[in-house]
Amino acid sequence: MNNLGSKLLSLVPLLLLAAVVGAAVPKPLDPLWVAPHIFSLEFENERVRVLKQTVRNGENQPLHAHPDRLLVYLQTCGWLEDDGKGNRHMEEFKFGQVVWAEAVTHGGENANVVQQCQILEIELL
Repeated sequence: MNNLGSKLLSLVPLLLLAAVVGAAVPKPLDPLWVAPHIFSLEFENERVRVLKQTVRNGENQPLHAHPDRLLVYLQTCGWLEDDGKGNRHMEEFKFGQVVWAEAVTHGGENANVVQQCQILEIELL
């Protein structure tokens, strides 16, 4: 293999990493970008990003996206969840509870929390 081919091969892992990290959440759908009044950045490196989300009753969350992540509830939280078929049920989480959440794009509806809710979102990049 010639010198140019060797250099190109050495760049492939870096290009793949950049593509994966860049594709995690497009900037127009990044919660920090579209909802800075709800999400704040607590920590970030090349592997993980930690957001703090504050959900307030009646507040509308704009359309946004999340990669796979862990949710850590910083207080007891509860809200009404619509299943998309007209049925509603209560979702409840206890202080300190940790929940796995798959990647999702969501938003556009008003929050129906019983009380203000704070959640740490640990996004895997």
